[in-house]
Order: sequence, then structure tokens, then C-alpha cells
Amino acid sequence: MASAITIVLMLQLHKLLTKRGNRNVALIISIALFLALILLSFSQTPSIIIAAFILYFLANNFMIASLDVFMENLSEHSSIGRFRGFYLTVTNSAWVIAQMISGSVISKSSYQGVYLLSAGFMILVSMIFVLFLKDFKDLQYKKIPILRNIKIFAENKNVSRIYLINLILKFFFAWMIIYTPIYLHEYMNFGWDKIGIIFTFMLLPFVILEFPLGKLSDKIGERKMLIIGFSISAVATLIIPLITLPKIFLWAGILFATRVGAATIEIMSESYFFKSIEDEDAEATSFFRNTTPLSFILAPLVATPLLILIPSFKYLFFVLAAILFYGLFLTLKLKDVK
Repeated sequence: MASAITIVLMLQLHKLLTKRGNRNVALIISIALFLALILLSFSQTPSIIIAAFILYFLANNFMIASLDVFMENLSEHSSIGRFRGFYLTVTNSAWVIAQMISGSVISKSSYQGVYLLSAGFMILVSMIFVLFLKDFKDLQYKKIPILRNIKIFAENKNVSRIYLINLILKFFFAWMIIYTPIYLHEYMNFGWDKIGIIFTFMLLPFVILEFPLGKLSDKIGERKMLIIGFSISAVATLIIPLITLPKIFLWAGILFATRVGAATIEIMSESYFFKSIEDEDAEATSFFRNTTPLSFILAPLVATPLLILIPSFKYLFFVLAAILFYGLFLTLKLKDVK
């Protein structure tokens, strides 16, 4: 439900930006995130918890799109890869740090402590928008009807391919987020403490690789690196079902390899897309960002019937590898942005 609501409302982003301006929209979103986290911290009522989660999911996706507008406004076309790489390195570093400290916070104060700590950070985010972005100047955001937007994507083969490539990447993330912890815990018999260690190591490529790869994309283009990224992720994912030993270093290594490929795909797809659109194309950006909520709808829709048909849970990773190989096929047809 949260994903479906997000997809629909994200298509109205340009109206908010035109009416309120991106800085004010970002401030409102940060306040909404704060309220959602406070509700998740203290509420015991199921209906309120569900509503708070939907609000959090929606606001989080709006925040990502709003930050994209800031990034597009501040970066130059010739250095988009470098700029996006730095931005993704910062955001992914936050993910790794959060992964490292969340287990300790949960053990000391349960999930309430995690939500309260996150709410505290949202106060800091709100203060940044109030105090440090006063001089931000909005562009004249284009208003493009959704059908026209779809037509633009469909007619531009390279943009439509990079959209599908990004959707496959987000599908990979959603699939892994949902099913990898289940597989490691239920079938490989890892405790959650060891899974936390594995996942922390697994996320390091997003911190280490994306900035240098972003700089590289400005020099050689994105296509070659996308081919390498899909090849690494697809092969590593294909190996996952073949690993039968519950060795922490073995699983950390193979999942690290999948993320080396994924980090490469992420920065290259981001760089390619934002080199292909104009700064004021807020609707194109929101359409592109809809791949995240869409992937969280598609992943369980695809996996649920498969779990009935396939002989073992581990075969889900063979299916995911096949989807990644399709992403590689799409990449081979891509042309670099000049």
C-alpha cells in the first residue's frame, strides 16, 4: 500500500515544487519524517503504526527526489558523475554507520530507541534547510502530463533503457532486502548478530567505490562500467545458492561481491540519467525515482508464486541472477551520453 501511494503522489512533485519551492518542500518533508518516527516510537495502536509507516515511506521517497533537485541545481553537466558519486558516497556512508550502531541501540532500548534517534537526526536536517539553504533559487519546473512523460521515456530509447536498468537495480535491492535475511537466518542458521556483521561488510562497496567511479564516468562514459557492474552482480548472485557452508567470511565475501556490482550500476545509472535530462525536469526525476516503490511491489509479486513452483527457497537467487543478466543485455544496447 505504501509503495502504491508513493508512486501516485510522486507524480505530483512538480506541483509542490512550483507552488512551494524545493527548500520549503524539503523542510515540510523533514518535519513529516520526524512526526512519522515519533509515532512509530510511541504508538501502540496498529492503525496508527500502519499510517505512520506509510507516511515515513512516502516522505522518505519524496526527500530523495527533493535532494535530487538540489543536486541537479548545484552540479555542472561535465561533472555530474563526480558530483553524484560524492553524494551517493555520503548517503551510503550513513547507511553503513546506521547498520553498525542499530544493533547496539536495539539491544539497549528496543526499536523505540532507533526511531527516537532517527527522529533526532531529522531535527538536524530541518535546521539545515532553515539555516543554510536560504539562498537556494528554484528553476521554472516543467509541467509535463504523465502520459506525455511516459511517451518521452518511450521515444528516447536510451532514457527508457536506463530507467529499466535502474528498475532492475532497485528490484535487486528489494529482493535482497526481503529474502536474503530470511535465507541466512532460516536456512543457513546465522544469528542476527552475525547477519548484522555480514551486512555491514556487504555495504562497504557503496562507500568505497561510488565517488571514484563517478569521476571515472565523466571521463570514459557509463556504458562500459555498467557492463562490468551487471556482470559482477549477476555472477555473484548466481553463486549464492551454491554456497552450503554457514561460514561468516564466505557469505560476507559473496554478498560483498554482489554489492561491488550493484554500487557500480547505481552510480553509473544515476550519472547517465541525470546527464540525459535538464535541471528543471522535476517530473522526469520523480518518474525515475518511482522505481524504488515500484520494485517493492514487484519483488513480492514475482517471488510469491515462485516460492510455490520452485523446489527450494535458494532458487530465488537463480531467478534474480537471470533478471540481472537481462539488465546486462539492456546495457549492451545503451549508448554513452556525450
